[in-house]
Amino acid sequence: MDQWIAAHGARIAQHAARDLAALVGVSSPSGDVPGAEEAIAVVVALAPPQAVVHRLPCSSPEHAPDLLLSITGAGTRRLLLVGHVDTVIAHADHRPMVHEGDRLVGSGTVDMKGGDVLALGVLQALAEDRAEEFAEVSLLLVCDEEWRTDTFAHTERFAGFDACLCFEAGEPGPDGGQGVVVRRKAAGSLNVTATGRSAHSGAAPDDGRNALLALAQVAQLVADAHDPHGPQRLTAVPTILRSGEALNVVPGSGELIADLRADSLDAFEPVLAAIPGEIDEVAIDARMVRRWPGMDARASTIDLLAAASAAWGAPIAAGERGGASDASHFAASIPWTVDGLGPRGAGAHAPHEYVDEASLRIRAEVALAVADAALRTAL
Repeated sequence: MDQWIAAHGARIAQHAARDLAALVGVSSPSGDVPGAEEAIAVVVALAPPQAVVHRLPCSSPEHAPDLLLSITGAGTRRLLLVGHVDTVIAHADHRPMVHEGDRLVGSGTVDMKGGDVLALGVLQALAEDRAEEFAEVSLLLVCDEEWRTDTFAHTERFAGFDACLCFEAGEPGPDGGQGVVVRRKAAGSLNVTATGRSAHSGAAPDDGRNALLALAQVAQLVADAHDPHGPQRLTAVPTILRSGEALNVVPGSGELIADLRADSLDAFEPVLAAIPGEIDEVAIDARMVRRWPGMDARASTIDLLAAASAAWGAPIAAGERGGASDASHFAASIPWTVDGLGPRGAGAHAPHEYVDEASLRIRAEVALAVADAALRTAL
């Protein structure tokens, strides 16, 4: 293993659990401004002294500004590190980090405050003794990744950077080895509202126009589009249905939400087109409220990952994942986009969420190897 990777991997691992406990100790559900500000204050306290702190307008209204830590050097390469500080866990359900055997358990440990801690460690390592090789290294931590429906605001600012390294949870490689994510599906949220007419369900049921029944039909239409083994690998899953306010009233309105994933955003249009504007005199309004592009950096990262594997001393496998990530927003404009550089763990968004403590050092080494390759590999 390259000595720079080994030395800094060990240093990151020495304080990673401590830093993660500090960051997970802050409850920061998406959209909560005080929580985001407190989490960002922790990050800034842990940041390298060379980093210049910027606050950028968040993509989502009424969120705290995003954080950008930037370090300039004397070289030519420009690297962007990416993460987020928001979680989906409400304050009432937040769990500070605790040790349970070989696991670090707590809200947001793996999604993705563990990744944020490793990104800070990589930023520190690059700042200390690689500044002659880069023109800029920046760490972008956003406050709205988990619930964003608006257009992502930061793509243009970083267009032309050489590498985007995103620290979502680590990916296993073949035979238990280490992997990273270079392909993700496009993601979309389909929102369908139904407007019918309320009526007393006992005295005058036929005077009503049942929005719940109409949405149930729409839900089945969406489910019928599900084709995970088809040419676009489309998954179409109704996830939320809200309708009705009383047990004796025909529901006059309602809302259906469905999660769509596919290789490209184009695959969502036939699903949308299949939903009629009216069902049994209930008006239907269907629209996409969230569109995240897919990413496919398999071809462009072959040489990069080969160089990283050589420096680390073991294979770093290229893999894919179905979940959405902010890396996807940068893949079209940054040639080397690599995700899944965070620690290994499981249970994202659940009470048992955890990071495998032993993975902190290994995944720090993997991330350092990819960053090293991004400075040295020919474009």
